Amino acid sequence: MDNHLWLLAPLLALCIMSVSSKVFVSIDCGASGSFIDENSIEWKGDNDLISSGVAHAVQPNYSVSRVMNTLRVFTTRKKNCYSIKVEEGEKVLVRAGFNYGNYDNKSAPPNFDLLFDGNFWITVNASELKIFEIVYVVKKKDISVCVAQTNPREFPFISTLEVRSLDSQLYSKFGTNHALLLQSRFGYALNQTIRFPLDPYDRMWVPARTTNLVHLTSDASIINVKVPDNPPQAVLKNAVATQNTSQFINLGFNVVDDPFRYPAYINWYFSEVRELNSSELRSFRIFKDNLPFSLPIVPRFGEVVEYFISNLSLTTETNFSLNPLDDSTLPPLINAAELFSIRDALSNGTNNNDVEGLASLQNAFIVLQQWSGDPCLPAPYSWEWIKCSGDYIPRVTSINLNGFNLTGPLPDFSKMDALETIDLHNNSLSGPIPKFLGTLPNLKQLNLSDNQFTGSIPRWLSRNSKLNSTYTGNPVLCVNGKSCPGSGNNKTPIILGVTIPTVFILAIAVVLVVRHRRRKASVPSHSGGTSSLSGGMQGTNKGVVELNRNSEERFYRSPTPLLSEG
Repeated sequence: MDNHLWLLAPLLALCIMSVSSKVFVSIDCGASGSFIDENSIEWKGDNDLISSGVAHAVQPNYSVSRVMNTLRVFTTRKKNCYSIKVEEGEKVLVRAGFNYGNYDNKSAPPNFDLLFDGNFWITVNASELKIFEIVYVVKKKDISVCVAQTNPREFPFISTLEVRSLDSQLYSKFGTNHALLLQSRFGYALNQTIRFPLDPYDRMWVPARTTNLVHLTSDASIINVKVPDNPPQAVLKNAVATQNTSQFINLGFNVVDDPFRYPAYINWYFSEVRELNSSELRSFRIFKDNLPFSLPIVPRFGEVVEYFISNLSLTTETNFSLNPLDDSTLPPLINAAELFSIRDALSNGTNNNDVEGLASLQNAFIVLQQWSGDPCLPAPYSWEWIKCSGDYIPRVTSINLNGFNLTGPLPDFSKMDALETIDLHNNSLSGPIPKFLGTLPNLKQLNLSDNQFTGSIPRWLSRNSKLNSTYTGNPVLCVNGKSCPGSGNNKTPIILGVTIPTVFILAIAVVLVVRHRRRKASVPSHSGGTSSLSGGMQGTNKGVVELNRNSEERFYRSPTPLLSEG
């Protein structure tokens, strides 16, 4: 457990980064078009951001706000995801809102899981309006937020999705490999929620419920907020205090949305509300379970003191309070507080080679683009057409795209070298079978049946004795050394079909010429008479054309049917 008291210092102020606004995305799920709300936040519909799901509107008596009056409901697939571009290594705040609003007139709000970047976020009980927020450092160039079905006939939905960039120094006392899930963020004397533009990071500070406490307003026109987590001035303008120094403030936290097995991260903010004279002192400590827990805290006028606790185990019996010190002339006060739970270590996602290979398939086949988010993680919610290993960084071991109506050639997904099974049968895939399939070292099952592949099977596949492969139902594919119908390998039969009749005709011609010469040599010559050759052709045998008197040979033409047979 870590706990520290932060005071404003000039050197620290010089080191604080300016407010970042790299990503400021607000999605009105289930809506079309865009609008700017009363907080100057531009909301955009999600029609262009996701291809799955159906848009609905809540019943009129469940109307809360414009962005909470619409929702997108997902009735197909295990998980459905939104993807938003960010910078790798950027710290972000992600917020998701849910308002069932009896959109289906069934009065049956569902339960389902909320996921981010292949990690479990929380189980959503949609019996009432819920908003969940998480802070973390992204590991890739985009983030995915998914809803996943956990029970039959209970369809997940989402109403709003927001992503905000945060400066790197915010919430930096817990490491970059964990996420902070917000449990509570209070302004103790607020009468309305404070968010953007009063908080440039658009954190939502809600009024705290207090009893028997005095509400105070700061006299400071400007409050210097340059402490690590940079609370907004609007929250520090108000505070609550006890009526006298004999009383303490009970700091109750309502941790209901997350199991207590997760350690806590807490920020408290204190700012004096007026200039104190030399005889006045406001000094107190944080007590935990009735025991002193912090150093003395002395709030400063026009400045802020931040006290944080990290990696603290909580139970339902844990209690915090602000107790005045003996020398304090003024009662304890508090302006604001934040409570987070520190989640398990973030996953690194599915192996990058597999992610790239699956992206190649999705780029080639539009029907596969409906799947998004991490392919394998979290484990219960991998894509329906793949199987994954149980490694910390999972590998895709199986692709099953049977009957997905895929058309065209196969793209290169050779980086997926952990594949053991590829089932692509019953599609309309065409072109040659890619040679890279024969180089996949772990491939054991390959089913390419009932497609339109052409050419011959690559040697690497046909000679792999460890591979169980099937190619039937490809009518123009050369299989087992047989001829390749409709392919370039049919040249030999065509050549033979032309050459054999030609040789046969020439042989007959040679034989006839030889016979003619022999017959001519045995018959005496005559200068006249009816049997002598005259100038033109005389009556001849069918198929024989006799030339003029000076010719020494005849030629024979094969009848037309013979040529046609060739």
